[in-house]
Amino acid sequence: MRMPQVMPFLVVILALGLGDSGAADEVRTPRPASGPSQVRLLPPVDRASTGEPGEPAVRQTAAEESRPPTDDVSMHPHTAGIAPLTLNDLEQTAWECNPTLVQARMAVRAAQGAYVQAGLYPNPVLGYVADEIGNLGSQGFQGGGVAQEIVTAGKLPLGRAVAGHEIEQARFAWEAQRWRVTNDVRVGYYETLLAQKTIDVNEQLLGVEQQVLKSTEQLRAAQEVSEVDVLQARVETENAQLDLSEARYRYQSAWRRLAAVVGRPEMEPAPLAGDVTRDLPAITWEQSLALLLTQSPELAQARAGVERARCEVARQCALRIPNFEIGTAVKQDTETGFTVADVALGVPLPVFNRNQGNILRAQADLTSARNEVRRVELKLRDRLAETYEQYVNARRRAETYAATILPNAQKSLDLTIAGYREGEFAYLTMLTAQRTYYDATLKYLSSLDALWRQSVELEGMLLRGGLQGAGGE
Repeated sequence: MRMPQVMPFLVVILALGLGDSGAADEVRTPRPASGPSQVRLLPPVDRASTGEPGEPAVRQTAAEESRPPTDDVSMHPHTAGIAPLTLNDLEQTAWECNPTLVQARMAVRAAQGAYVQAGLYPNPVLGYVADEIGNLGSQGFQGGGVAQEIVTAGKLPLGRAVAGHEIEQARFAWEAQRWRVTNDVRVGYYETLLAQKTIDVNEQLLGVEQQVLKSTEQLRAAQEVSEVDVLQARVETENAQLDLSEARYRYQSAWRRLAAVVGRPEMEPAPLAGDVTRDLPAITWEQSLALLLTQSPELAQARAGVERARCEVARQCALRIPNFEIGTAVKQDTETGFTVADVALGVPLPVFNRNQGNILRAQADLTSARNEVRRVELKLRDRLAETYEQYVNARRRAETYAATILPNAQKSLDLTIAGYREGEFAYLTMLTAQRTYYDATLKYLSSLDALWRQSVELEGMLLRGGLQGAGGE
């Protein structure tokens, strides 16, 4: 049956043109299509904002090094006229508002307090002395004295050395949490951009289905098609409406998760500047492994734990040598009026307790800390292998869809529409070509989501969990 008036607009409407909405918005540092990526690093610490003196310099992000003009703006249906947010805007807000970073900074401050306390000398003890009260009916000896514990064997410097490495561990824990927050923001940013792209695809599909239904009903009225074609068109329109509704809820969920990790759950949806189809990250295994082994804060924290354990062994060995106490007192004999002085010296004898149990414990902790470094390294390699596999598969899929699958699906749709206009294909054949193109587009967006997610983890040292507290909850 020939139906010349149906669907000539499909080519125009379904030509989505992903990523061609204007001049390129370089949210990421531009990279060639192949070869190692430029590692995105964290910005330096603003010590005035953290309140932490002497915090380590932290790596700098490409997004902060350069904030280029925006091009492609992902628009929520109710965000027209709102200035678009860049990835750098979201990261800066998260660094200021995410509560886990405040917790991590306070852990550093607490460790600094422990360092100060570890080096403090014991306070002297002042005392009142009364002796031989009532002797010969007198008040005896009356006076006062002072005693001081003398710390031996360099215990205070060793204690500060232990506390100093605890500060380093806390700083690396803070840096790791900063990466977790940053990576979660980046994943949420790309997820929200792709959720908006999915809305666009579903809106265009619904428009197509509504036009098809209208045309089919007109043709049915002219008795050029059967009732089956009308029913099928209605089914497809209702399915498109459901898909669009789900896509909008997916966008809302993505935005809410992004707002939560940023630390601003009340933040209303806003357009995001960026284009997820350009400058796809190119990362090699060797680059990712080298980055982990040289810059991972988790590994650095474990290595600082070895130094802390080594200093603790030395401190416990020094504790075998006891401290001693000296004291002196000045008294007046109320019977004779003479002033007398006492001098005392007390030294514990390490006969039974030579701190041998604590030394054994510290030595065991040192062995455990050394193996912790190895464990963390192996764990990172294990996680890297899985993440890199997912990244490679996602990149290959995204490139294949962009290079061949989508163009072939578009060409097939064009040919089917042309043949349908000439009566060569039935309605269901045309519908199959339309669905094929639609499904391929959604799978392409899904592969981009996986690609950006895995690339963020690879460039962010595999750290996720921007709302994970200090206790791991």
